[in-house]
Amino acid sequence: MRSAYLCTRILGKSKLNNPLSTVKPIQSSNTGKKQQVEEMFDSISKRYDFLNHFLSLGIDKGWRKKTIDELKSTQPKQILDMATGTADLAIAALALNPDKITGIDLSEGMLSVGRTKITKNKQNDKIELIKGDSEKILFPDNTFDACTVGFGVRNFENLNQGLAEIYRVLKPGAKLVVLEFSKPKKFPVKNLYNFYFNAILPFWGRYISKSNSAYTYLPESVKHFPDGDAFTSELIKIGFKNPTSKPLSFGICSIYKGIK
Repeated sequence: MRSAYLCTRILGKSKLNNPLSTVKPIQSSNTGKKQQVEEMFDSISKRYDFLNHFLSLGIDKGWRKKTIDELKSTQPKQILDMATGTADLAIAALALNPDKITGIDLSEGMLSVGRTKITKNKQNDKIELIKGDSEKILFPDNTFDACTVGFGVRNFENLNQGLAEIYRVLKPGAKLVVLEFSKPKKFPVKNLYNFYFNAILPFWGRYISKSNSAYTYLPESVKHFPDGDAFTSELIKIGFKNPTSKPLSFGICSIYKGIK
């Protein structure tokens, strides 16, 4: 009963304060953010992994390892990887030796790429990828020992409802670990970051992915994302205990943690 009440309460509040819902890949379109995000990732799925590593200069691999390291002390057996994309973070989580990792994502194109990698590496017995919605996770309350989200919470149409759903399916005492872009605050990293994100990244992203929207949407979604203390405050509203924020690479991205 508490889980159902929590989701209803959060949904009501988030309709009043949900700036990310208005940041869409195609601002001029009347279609909702969720549909646009799905179509965008479907369109770039075959080039996504290359672009991730190319545009981050390979640093993203280290970020994912640090994210998974946050779960070493708890050794979770059932892990949910929300907004799993091509399953890079789910694959990294195999280092924890879990019984099963369930990856969920809106984009069938991204999941297809992930399944190919998992099959190639003979990891099908450990990782299952499912097409699904962060706001309607089709699992019972108290199912998972941990949840990871890598560069995905920005893409939730309704951030608070997505977080409330994650809270619902986690077991009491389970940990949520989120890896997400943030905004550097200090000179000169802030200036270099803004130039790269607003000029270099959109140009090369558009050129390689052949998508006119994907890599202009990225800096806009980061700009409107409530990073740092603002995001830990959102976790507290949902009910997560002892939330923390740890900047990586001079604040280019951050790892957030919270306990149900």
